[in-house]
Amino acid sequence: MATGQLFSGTTQALFYNYKQLPIQRMLDFDFLCGRETPSVAGIINPGAEGFQKLFFGQEEIAIPVHSTIEAACTAHPTADVFINFASFRSAAASSMAALKQPTIRVVAIIAEGVPESDTKQLIAYARSNNKVVIGPATVGGIQAGAFKIGDTAGTIDNIVQCKLYRPGSVGFVSKSGGMSNEMYNTIARVTDGIYEGIAIGGDVFPGSTLSDHVLRFNNIPQVKMMVVLGELGGRDEYSLVEALKQGKVNKPVVAWVSGTCARLFKSEVQFGHAGAKSGGEMESAQAKNQALKDVGAVVPTSYEAFEAAIKETFEKLVEQGKITPVKEVKPPQIPEDLNTAIKSGKVRAPTHIISTISDDRGEEPCYAGVPMSSIVEQGYGVGDVISLLWFKRSLPRYCTHFIEICIMLCADHGPCVSGAHNTIVTARAGKDLVSSLVSGLLTIGPRFGGAIDDAARYFKDAYDRCHTPCEFVEGMKKKGIRVPGIGHRYKWFLMVNIFKPLKMQ
Repeated sequence: MATGQLFSGTTQALFYNYKQLPIQRMLDFDFLCGRETPSVAGIINPGAEGFQKLFFGQEEIAIPVHSTIEAACTAHPTADVFINFASFRSAAASSMAALKQPTIRVVAIIAEGVPESDTKQLIAYARSNNKVVIGPATVGGIQAGAFKIGDTAGTIDNIVQCKLYRPGSVGFVSKSGGMSNEMYNTIARVTDGIYEGIAIGGDVFPGSTLSDHVLRFNNIPQVKMMVVLGELGGRDEYSLVEALKQGKVNKPVVAWVSGTCARLFKSEVQFGHAGAKSGGEMESAQAKNQALKDVGAVVPTSYEAFEAAIKETFEKLVEQGKITPVKEVKPPQIPEDLNTAIKSGKVRAPTHIISTISDDRGEEPCYAGVPMSSIVEQGYGVGDVISLLWFKRSLPRYCTHFIEICIMLCADHGPCVSGAHNTIVTARAGKDLVSSLVSGLLTIGPRFGGAIDDAARYFKDAYDRCHTPCEFVEGMKKKGIRVPGIGHRYKWFLMVNIFKPLKMQ
């Protein structure tokens, strides 16, 4: 386990399994803290490569996307944090692959439900290689004013309210990610805020423990006091008790183990986390609170008194001159996304298209006053849309049907079959059969009639040479010439069936 701080203002991470919102929240936090470089160096999205566009303040940036962990680590050797948003099915394998990379120092596993046997293997490998695992089932961690993992601390509004955009004097560690958000707010109200906060996750076997982080906080000069929020179940808190008893922690520790209400139930109760299940008296919240209090931790009488205990401890340190409260600074304003700002009425956007037929004022574009959603929902066809654009009104169905026929004919036949098209158009104009046929025949050119003429020419040549159909086709293939008139398989069979009787004559 590392002995100092895990993150800094230059820490960069690799983000596994692309999730737009958590990554954007990290980048917004970077901007809020005044970082010069984004904290996300690259994204790993198995099977995909390229770039993802995101915002760093007002600037739109492109973050590289890599298909493998190895490729990402090679491309970004300074990124030493691996944030794993893989599902529980692949979280262990991808985390182990990351731990085996020499550049990765910290792995945060967000997934819940990772098998305990897999977690034990990750813990063993990390400890033997002096690396840190946060999680599984964690929201991550944060170093105030420097770096945060994924969705840690929630929205920008919450981060600002909790003063996480600049470092404070408190080191905080908890099992619960949700309660971490609550405690960041509580600590900010009664102290100068946190310096670093970690949620280790609620699994039975966390990758790093409460005591691991308290001992680490003890070695960070900027951390003047520690706040610990444990819970019933397991014996993790007893390792902290032992560390306090042995004098390994020389800074004040304010602690509370939640779950004292469990004794009110007649039978054993499984709470939200996998590890939150008391397996005996020693694992009860009451027993662990008492043990912590006996070795010198500041333990309140209830969770309601937790805030007052933190405040009192902080104020004593200030009186003793051990803490000089951090001066408050005003963070920069995070730019809002345009769609969000428009919906909230904070901005006005000029229209891009204004004409007699098309208009994008309002929430959606309109064709001749008909909203785009209505065109889709009511099953308008191409002819209906053209009638709105060209004639500025909805024409009768027989008119729009004729427009669609014309478009389909042009799209299907095109200039290469102008004869068929002209014959149809002439017939629709009311001309007689001969006139319609002549109008088509007169427009047979090299790109239309050529297919028929050339097919006859090549077929006759092959017949004269006594070639079989297969020999004919193979010969054309070797010459690189497409067989004229043979565009479909059924035409190939037709040619064979016509060609074969000729050969037999």
